[in-house]
Amino acid sequence: MNQSERLDYLLEKFIDDYEETARKTVSRRAEAHGAYRRMESPEDPEEKRRLLRSLMNIRMPRMLSPAVLKVQDEYLQARNRENGIVYLSDIPSIADRGSRHAVGDRLSVWQGDITRLSVDAIVNAANSQMLGCFVPMHSCIDNCIHTFAGIQLRAECSRKMQELRAKYGPDYEQPTAVPILTDGYNLPAKKVIHIVGPIVQGDLTEDLERDLSDCYRNTLDLCLANGLRSIAFCCISTGVFRFPNKRAAEIAAETVTYWLSAHPDAMERVVFNVFKDEDKAYYEHELF
Repeated sequence: MNQSERLDYLLEKFIDDYEETARKTVSRRAEAHGAYRRMESPEDPEEKRRLLRSLMNIRMPRMLSPAVLKVQDEYLQARNRENGIVYLSDIPSIADRGSRHAVGDRLSVWQGDITRLSVDAIVNAANSQMLGCFVPMHSCIDNCIHTFAGIQLRAECSRKMQELRAKYGPDYEQPTAVPILTDGYNLPAKKVIHIVGPIVQGDLTEDLERDLSDCYRNTLDLCLANGLRSIAFCCISTGVFRFPNKRAAEIAAETVTYWLSAHPDAMERVVFNVFKDEDKAYYEHELF
């Protein structure tokens, strides 16, 4: 089965899955009067890819048959290869780039799509429900990571949250700065670390700054406990969580520098992954 055939196969299966769920949510009378209509697959390949991603985005956490999962995995792994996998050896440390930073041989700044990185773990800026972004085709990092990992990631996150709710109660939500570790599935990264960053709703406070620092520190502690020696951090809490980008970069650089200095043999590399030119400039100002 080639990539085009995999796409058609998956689109058919995910449409069937969506339609089955939709039929259960409409009344028999409404269905009989034509309120329910089967979704049509588009002809354009790019529109097919967009529709498949959208169906994956809105799908509640549950598994599919092993046969469908096998094709999904083959399709996503091929997509990731098409996007271009970036290995740690492809990313220079800031020391390689001329920085005299105290731990510069273990720090990098890399601009691009975090789902391309082949490292031990990438960090996902998650929400307190820990189930990923359900908005079709949304450009947030949570959506991208769940899309290219495959539906198994949302299913694992759901299982972990169910275990926590069984322990702490049905209204449990993941606290700020408490990371959860999952497999990376079809991503080049081995693992994903999901963490809820602080949300700035008014003035920036010392408590919010402390929470953001805890996000980086606790994530690195989790890596240490699990033998993960390379990690790529996204810009936690910036964007829709409204943490000022410049101050976020300062806190991230300071916290990670202190942790690496205290654990000289723990990590091979910490990558600050940025997407915007603005964030790249802030991190380079702090580290060079």
